[in-house]
Amino acid sequence: MVVVFLLIPTATVIVNAFVVDGVFSLERINALFSGPALSALSKSVVLSGSTALIGAALGAVLSWLIVSGPPTSTVRRAVLALCSVLAQFGGVALAFAFLATVGLNGVLTLWLEHLLGWNLAASGWLYGLPGLILVYTYFQIPLMVIVFMPALEGLRAQWREAALTLGASRLQYFREVVVPLLTPAFLGSALLLFANAFAAYATAAALVSQGSPIVPLLIRAALTSEVVLGQTGFAYALALEMIVVVAVVMVAYNRLVRRSARWLR
Repeated sequence: MVVVFLLIPTATVIVNAFVVDGVFSLERINALFSGPALSALSKSVVLSGSTALIGAALGAVLSWLIVSGPPTSTVRRAVLALCSVLAQFGGVALAFAFLATVGLNGVLTLWLEHLLGWNLAASGWLYGLPGLILVYTYFQIPLMVIVFMPALEGLRAQWREAALTLGASRLQYFREVVVPLLTPAFLGSALLLFANAFAAYATAAALVSQGSPIVPLLIRAALTSEVVLGQTGFAYALALEMIVVVAVVMVAYNRLVRRSARWLR
C-alpha cells in the first residue's frame, strides 16, 4: 500500500519535475518562480497558516473545556464524537453546506437581506481567500481537538497538587508547568493543521470555480486548462513543491511530538 500509493507517485513526481523529453532540465523548476506560481504559493501559505493558528487556538480552548469535565460525562463523549465527524467533514459536502448557508442564494444570506436589507454575500468573499479561510477553519478546529486532547489528558493531577503544596498559585502552575509541557504538543498540532490545510483540494475546488488562488487549484488548472495547453510538466513541478513543503512541516511535527512524548511516558 505504501509503495503503490506513496512511494511510486512521489518518485514519479520527482522524476517528471526534473526530466523534460528524456533530458535532465531545470525548466519546470524555474517555472515555480514565475508570478502565478509564487502568488499561489503565498496564498496557500497564508491560507494554511491562518487556519492553523485559528484552529489551534480555538481547538486548544475547546480541548481544555472538554478535559475539565468528568471522563464519563455525556456532553464530553458527545462533543468528542462530533469532533471526530466534523474533522472528516470536508470536500464538496462542506463547500455545499457553506454555499447553501452564506452563498449568493444561501438561507442566511436571503434571511438577512429580507430582515435587515444587508446582502451578506454581496462582495463574493466566500468564493475567494477569505471564504476558504472560514471554511477550512470549520474542520481545523475539531481536528485540533482530536490531536491535542491526548497531551492535555497527559497532565497528571499529582503535578498540580505538588505545585500547590510547594506554594505555587494556580497562575504560576499554569505558567511554569502547564505551558512549557504543552508548548511542543501545541506547536506540533498546529503544524499538522498547516499540512492538512496546505494539501486540501476538494473543498477549494468546489468553492472557487474560476482562478487559481492556491497551489492545488493551480495544479488542476495546469492539467485541465483549455486555454493554456501542455502544462502537465508544470503540474509535476508544483506537486514537487507541495511535497517539499509538507515534508518539512511533518519533520518538524515529528520532532515536536517526540519532545512532548518524553513526559507522557
